[in-house]
Amino acid sequence: MNTEITADWQNWIVDNLARGCVPQSLVEVMAGKGFDPIFANAIVFHFTNVSTQPKTVAAPAAYVAEPARFPMEGGVIHTHDRIVRVTARVAKPIVAILDNLLSMEECDELVRLSKSKLKRSTIVDPQTGAEEVIDDRSSYGTFFTVNEDEFIARLDRRIAEVMHWPIENGEGMQILNYKIGGEYKPHFDYFPVADQGSQVHLKNGGQRVSTLVMYLNDVDEGGETIFPELGLAVAPKKGSAVYFEYCNSQSQTDPLTLHGGNPVLKGEKWIATKWMRQGRFA
Repeated sequence: MNTEITADWQNWIVDNLARGCVPQSLVEVMAGKGFDPIFANAIVFHFTNVSTQPKTVAAPAAYVAEPARFPMEGGVIHTHDRIVRVTARVAKPIVAILDNLLSMEECDELVRLSKSKLKRSTIVDPQTGAEEVIDDRSSYGTFFTVNEDEFIARLDRRIAEVMHWPIENGEGMQILNYKIGGEYKPHFDYFPVADQGSQVHLKNGGQRVSTLVMYLNDVDEGGETIFPELGLAVAPKKGSAVYFEYCNSQSQTDPLTLHGGNPVLKGEKWIATKWMRQGRFA
């Protein structure tokens, strides 16, 4: 299915939203033309957010890039207990690929601790804010609360140092397991402010500002983290990670950070994810 948007399609979305078309009807048209439904929903509601707020509310300006929180120079990051290597960067949007973030033993321990707690992964319903199970996110997961024990606290501190953001602004670390065929279609990690359901989540800590996806095992085939707008695919490597940020000081969000997880074709995939918020997350 198509996960790339041309200028003509962007203009079509904007024009139809301006005419008062219901966003969901545009999503259905795009899906009928071969677009991935999750991708179409994300793109349409992005333009809804930017272009068609009610006239009594000022529409947010398009995303304006600001200096990165993540260091955009140098090959290493020194944390309190480990040297993390930066193997690649993208400036727009801000993306970094990291190596040696977790030791092999730490990866194995996270997997071991998670196996008995796994439940089917959910998404946030854009209208209600409730968590729902959908076919487009076919993984199983669990969470560790921030500083849950000595082991998790050590990792939370290191992660915060790498992400250059306070520990207390982080959500609890999420662990996900994908079996063969498991995938997560392209989506945004931030909460679109135009979605009524987002308001429930924005009340606690504000908007998400950045993501760190950590790979806990090597995947035999498939399972790449993809950024469709960049043409970038990051292959899972045990102990490595991919970082990206998408919210500036004006609470504007960067749609170029659309991303997803390719289907696992052979073996299985284990990842840990950390999301950071604008403010303290309770």
